[in-house]
Amino acid sequence: METINITIDDIKVQIQKGTTVLEAARSIGVEIPTLCFLKDINEVSSCRICLVEVGSKLLTSCTLIAEEGMAIKTNNRKVREARKSVVELLLSNHKRECTTCERSENCELQKAAKELNIRELEYEGEVTECPMDISSKSIVRDSEKCILCGRCISVCKNVQTVGAINFAGRGFDTKIAPAYDRELSETNCINCGQCIMACPVGALKEKGNIEQVWETIDDPDKIVVVQTAPAVRVAIGEEFGFDMGSRVTGRMVAALRKLGFDKVFDTDFAADVTIMEEGTELLGRIEKGGKLPLMTSCCPGWIKFVEHNFPDMIENLSTCKSPQEMEGALIKSYFAEKNGIDPSKIVVVSIMPCVGKKYEGQREELSNNGIQDVDYVLSTREFAQMIKEAAIDFINLKDEEFDNPFGESTGAAVIFGATGGVAEAALRTIFEITAGKELEIVDFNIVRGIEGIKETAVILPDGRTVNAVVIHGLGNARKILEAIRNGEKQYDFIEIMACPGGCVTGGGQPIVDAKTIEKIDVRKERAKAIYDEDKSLKIRKSHKNKSVMKLYEEFLGKPNSHKAHELLHTHYIKRDMF
Repeated sequence: METINITIDDIKVQIQKGTTVLEAARSIGVEIPTLCFLKDINEVSSCRICLVEVGSKLLTSCTLIAEEGMAIKTNNRKVREARKSVVELLLSNHKRECTTCERSENCELQKAAKELNIRELEYEGEVTECPMDISSKSIVRDSEKCILCGRCISVCKNVQTVGAINFAGRGFDTKIAPAYDRELSETNCINCGQCIMACPVGALKEKGNIEQVWETIDDPDKIVVVQTAPAVRVAIGEEFGFDMGSRVTGRMVAALRKLGFDKVFDTDFAADVTIMEEGTELLGRIEKGGKLPLMTSCCPGWIKFVEHNFPDMIENLSTCKSPQEMEGALIKSYFAEKNGIDPSKIVVVSIMPCVGKKYEGQREELSNNGIQDVDYVLSTREFAQMIKEAAIDFINLKDEEFDNPFGESTGAAVIFGATGGVAEAALRTIFEITAGKELEIVDFNIVRGIEGIKETAVILPDGRTVNAVVIHGLGNARKILEAIRNGEKQYDFIEIMACPGGCVTGGGQPIVDAKTIEKIDVRKERAKAIYDEDKSLKIRKSHKNKSVMKLYEEFLGKPNSHKAHELLHTHYIKRDMF
């Protein structure tokens, strides 16, 4: 690769040709502030805060390609004053309610203002009045806080290939909105929340359910049951100063009890049930010539993506509900029956890494006789907020265990939190069912990793071959589905997660700023913790979960039974783009 020589703040640097000035500066530890820049996703120079001086000109470093002999100044009076003016102008028409904003102390604009020592504003513009869009069941849009960086647009359009939002208007009237200024709920938005994760300020956030949950906990006539997804336990600690990827499962359970929940269950239990149901469904389709490929149905964003964009493939989706919905249904049936509780008195709260689960929890197709499986969904961030609000010393909590009967889980269930986890969990069970004997090695590394598309052909012990593909990020999913449509690809089994990296980087997880993302691969750190928890468990196969086996013996009969279909399976519908 050809190299060139440049000078940054009088430091001579040799870099590869084609490198931007921003990349070159950061490679030698010279920091340049950014707001709109999101590596490999949004590199558009719209915020202008990354200005540097080259010759006598101020230029944006995030898109400026370094040239041989270039002399760059990143820290002189001219540059500092220009950056300061840019941020002051952004603040001049920004709804400044920093003390009550969800992103307070984790806002990139707030941080930039602090670092540039902005204490007074020379300019005072008008905040363009725009009503908050609260139409979505998952996402709230507050355009008065938007700084028009475009990061949400790029993630939605380029990574997820959804394109629910874009720039609208001109000049001072420019804003980010759905086409024709519709509400978000009227679009093809899939509720994945990746726009929230990309937003540097508080213009996008999850629709909150904290107050409703507090009210329910305080109601003496209600039995309030909480369940937590596998990805939550490897991320919630970050909200309290733990290193990224720390496993805090026991502390998490203890915190939930202190918050006042009557029962603390593990969604991993239902993930094991999902493998029993979905694995049986896959083998049945293969043996009976059913609709293939079978596509997993754990991710609500992915499901809605199919309903909008590939309605001709709805029958390929597994009829299984997601683990959170399965667990909710079992809590209001099996658990209620065993304990003599009126199901109408039970309130199920889910703690999820995904804001799409809020939408899923209210889908009419997922109710049983008009009763929703899950009543409220809290994001990992909302869970952390409740812990802080209750003044619980999370760091010093002693580990506690989940309650039974939905407390026993396996390593196969916990790996659902990482991309490839559902496929690996299914393979562990399908292999043993078809072999009729124990697997010596249960790690299927062929479906692990952060590659966007992972294809593999798995030969089962009975000689059958299962052609599988694991995908994360809906841009990758679109490529594969179009290839299937065109007859270019053929598979038996497809796992798809909407969020890049899977649930560990879901739209409800702790928000990581753009600079940290450049240095640390969040997907890898959290996924590593998921796999570490898998290895630490004695039982690592879903069909070996004794509580799951008891569930089938006492209540469901067998996987895919009539009763299992009534409670644990559903259907999906075609949806228009608008």
